[in-house]
Parts: sequence; structure tokens; C-alpha cells
Amino acid sequence: MEAPLAERIRPQHLSQYISQLHLVGPNGSLTHQISRGIIPSLILWGPPGTGKTTLAQIMAQESKRPFYTLSAINSGVKDIREVIDKAKQSSGLFTAKNPILFIDEIHRFSKSQQDSLLAAVEKGWVTLIGATTENPSFEVIPALLSRCQVYILNAFTKEDLEALLKRAIETDTILKTKNIQLKETEALLRLSGGDGRKLLNIFELIINASDAEQIEITNEKVMQLVQKNTVLYDKTGEQHYDIVSAFIKSIRGSDPNGAIYWLARMIEGGEDVKFIARRMLILASEDIGNANPTALIMANNTFQAVTTIGYPESRIILSQCAVYLATSAKSNASYMAIGKAQQIVKQTGDLPVPLHLRNAPTKLMKELGYGDEYKYSHDFDNNFAAQEFLPDELSNTTFYEPGNNARERELRQFLKNRWEDKYGY
Repeated sequence: MEAPLAERIRPQHLSQYISQLHLVGPNGSLTHQISRGIIPSLILWGPPGTGKTTLAQIMAQESKRPFYTLSAINSGVKDIREVIDKAKQSSGLFTAKNPILFIDEIHRFSKSQQDSLLAAVEKGWVTLIGATTENPSFEVIPALLSRCQVYILNAFTKEDLEALLKRAIETDTILKTKNIQLKETEALLRLSGGDGRKLLNIFELIINASDAEQIEITNEKVMQLVQKNTVLYDKTGEQHYDIVSAFIKSIRGSDPNGAIYWLARMIEGGEDVKFIARRMLILASEDIGNANPTALIMANNTFQAVTTIGYPESRIILSQCAVYLATSAKSNASYMAIGKAQQIVKQTGDLPVPLHLRNAPTKLMKELGYGDEYKYSHDFDNNFAAQEFLPDELSNTTFYEPGNNARERELRQFLKNRWEDKYGY
């Protein structure tokens, strides 16, 4: 049986690898390690179809190491132990031939499965490379995470995806025998959702559907063929991210009906309850914030509850939280404030802390004026004393602009009463 296009043109060497220059470009954080064959245990975190598996295989090939692979979807503790035993037999401790154990979708491993990897990683029997689409801080146990470096893969750009298509046309043994005219790419790129593997699967579907001597790829042709083959896209990474996007936007838009519909879609699709709850936890701060601080408490309690309970009962808790967040007052003021502050920090660098705000634990520091002229707020009326809390260069800079909702209008008045004209509240 013929291998899929994505497998046929999978890069075999680092020079063929597209994108992720921050990791494997000339000055990439992994380039030097790969060239020397000194590869630490690591986690590759990034969206679907961005080359995590390919990069792991290239690392093994370039460093001439044995390569073992497991998928978290269909592997248990027994499978892990069998692979580790094989790896131990083919390696010496701390040698350059240390085998690589690649685990795809490591976030799906249970705690006990992850625990079973600890000794092998700790003692150097294997170099672990895990691939995940989920934040490893949430999904990988701390003991294992502390033994691994985390490297982030970025979503493919338009240029990256078009380069994949060009490579397929020029190098694939089957495609290069055909006369393919790539007239338009927008529909292909949109349907791929930034997933390189999915892009190549759709492209191959389009090519195979034509018997013409010259195959012209247009947006219209792509959409017509895809609509006839909708079953191909039922369980894709794109749908996963599109539906949670619709869910979050419904809550942000204060529509509990839209929120519940998309929640039901995720539940019926078997989505991870923690994934859903985490997204609501982020939204509670990003989109509601101080317009209703209880929203963050509600979302955090929801996350804790569904982590304990699981399906099917957790659907009720998720529904309650989604409705609460959707019907809450909204504000992105805190989200905007930290974004503005981070941008200023990047522009201005490490500005010195004003002397009166510095800590003075030693006699010398006190003699140098550390902490002098600091006004202890509780010694003043209303527990407030007007003083400068920013570096001199940023004096009077306003980061937090209260939102237009009942609670934050009160906060604006509170700040105006305290600071008068200093910050323009």
C-alpha cells in the first residue's frame, strides 16, 4: 500500500526541515546540540502538524542513536517497560549511543504511566522526547517535567505551508510526474488550519481526484472536492481549535446559548474536561477580570471539580460555569494593562528601582539611602500616601484603564480620589 504524501516527503535531515528556525536554524537553541549529538531529554510543545515527530526522528538520525517510539493513545505501562528494557540492552550509561524514546501525545499519559518513565530518564537509559499539543506545565507530572527541557514549536506561517506544497510538487516521486499548476492556495491553507500534515492530505486528495493531464488547483476546485469528502475532516486538530474558539467567543460575547451549544459539541466529541475548564479559567481573568472578580473563583472551582469528577457528571459543572461567565459583566482591562506594561519593559529595559522603594536589609544599604523617604501607607489617612511607585523615566504612566462596568467605574473613582490628576483617572 502506498504511503501518504506527508510520509513520503517527510524530511530525513535537518537541512530539509521547514520552519522552527528559533530551534534548528543557524542560531537555533537545538542546532548545536543536534550537531554534537548531545541531546537532553525534552518536551516538544506545539500545535498539530508542525513537525514534532519529524524533528524527533531527525535528532535520532543526526546523532546516530537507536530510536524507539510509543503513542500515548495505545500504550500502557507494560509497553513502556518493554521499550525501556530494549533500550537498556542497546545502550551504555551516559554514552553517545543513548537510545531516544519518542512518546507522541505524552499529555495523554496517566500519572502512573509517566511515573514509569522517571527511572529510565534519571539513570540515562533513554533520552526522552515527548510531543504534546497541550501545555506541559498542566499535563506532565512535575517530577518528569523537571528532568526535561521544554521547546516550543510555532504554528506554520503562510510561507511555511506554501513551501511544503512546493516541495511536494517538486520532490515527491508521484507528484513530480504530473503537471500541477498551483493557481491559488488560500482555500488549501484555510482548510489546513496551519497543520502541515493535514495540508498535504488535502492536497493529495485534490490531486488524486483528477485524471486531467494538467491539474489546476484553484480555491473553487478545492472547496468543491472537500465538500464531497467532509468525512475526512470530522476529527481533526482544526475542528478541535475552531470549536473551542467559538465557545470562548460566545462567552466573551455574553451569549449563554452559543456557549452551551459549543460546549455540548465538545462534550459529545469527547473533549478533555480539563482542557475546557482551563480555557474558561483563562477567560475569567482575560475577559471578565475585575468587572466581576468572583468569576475567577468560579472558574478555578470548576477546574478543580471536573478534575476530580470527570464525565459524565462534569458536564453539569461545566455548563453552570459557562452560563455564569457568559452572563457576567466583561472587562479586559487587566489583560490590556499587563500587555502594555510588558511592551514598555521590552522598550525600556531594566530601569533602576527608585531608592525609596528598595529593600534595606543591611547597614550599608541604609547608609546608601535605600528605603529613605518611603512613606508607609498605613501611617496615613485612608491608608494612602501619595508617592512615586514607578521608575523616574516612567513617572505618571498609566497601564491600567478601568473598564466601563459598574465595579470598575467604582475603581476608577477610587483611584481618582487617591491620585487626583497624576494618572488621568
